[in-house]
Amino acid sequence: MHCRRNRLKTAVLIGLLSAIILLVGSSFGSEGLQIAVILSFGLGAWAYFNSHLLALRAMRARPLGEFEAPMLHWIVRELSNKARQPMPRLYLSPTEAPNAFATGRDPRTAVICCTDGLLRQLNERELRAVLAHELAHIRYRDTLLSSVAAALAAFVIFLANLAWLVSVDRDDAGDGEDGDAPGAMGGLLLMVLGPLAAVLIQMAVSRSREYRADAFAVRLTGDPAALASALRKLDAGSHDLPLPPEPRLKVAGHLMIVDPFHSDGPLDRIFSTHPSVADRIARLERLAP
Repeated sequence: MHCRRNRLKTAVLIGLLSAIILLVGSSFGSEGLQIAVILSFGLGAWAYFNSHLLALRAMRARPLGEFEAPMLHWIVRELSNKARQPMPRLYLSPTEAPNAFATGRDPRTAVICCTDGLLRQLNERELRAVLAHELAHIRYRDTLLSSVAAALAAFVIFLANLAWLVSVDRDDAGDGEDGDAPGAMGGLLLMVLGPLAAVLIQMAVSRSREYRADAFAVRLTGDPAALASALRKLDAGSHDLPLPPEPRLKVAGHLMIVDPFHSDGPLDRIFSTHPSVADRIARLERLAP
């Protein structure tokens, strides 16, 4: 059921990406529309097959060999066998804040990325619980939906910036004539609304996926206390070492096990792609024997 729903949402997001491209292309006439049709197919295919690369590049992640982290590979292999799903590849991000995320089109192309901070701060039980949580996202195909949402968010931000640059260029070419002011204003509006649109797109990825992944991790490890302890450490780490709210990182933040930007304001909570860590811990504590 979850997999089917995620596939449907993925198709809707790819359709939305194509619609945005066609809308922009049509504003340039018939030739622009023809180019947009080609681009919509090309970018739609890219979003489906390669969108998972966005988060890995944003986090400057690299493949993590088994000789570098034998215990990590052993844990993931054991959990994958227990869950009866393919073992994902492991990547490492040189980031101090403790966090982790899974990405990939399907279980056979999946990747789990851990940060340096995660490997240093968590003990073996906590690490096992976090990895089980990420395996859940792979199992339920959350990774494809989240990766496509990241690609769409990145494209919206790119379009907003491009529109602003084009409108400013036209304004300069018009020597400051009043007729060009609406174009510049429109570009400025897109510049403001672009990041907001990207956040709204990311909200298409349901917050309930984290509760579902937490529950799966508990079933797989039988250790709710370890996951609760890990979430406390990760939440504290994101508070002490939040990621900078750069566009390239914003499109990857919703993939992570806890909010890497540690948004505390009321509006931040409304637009957050993650449920409250306190709520997640409370649910886990109710599962503890």
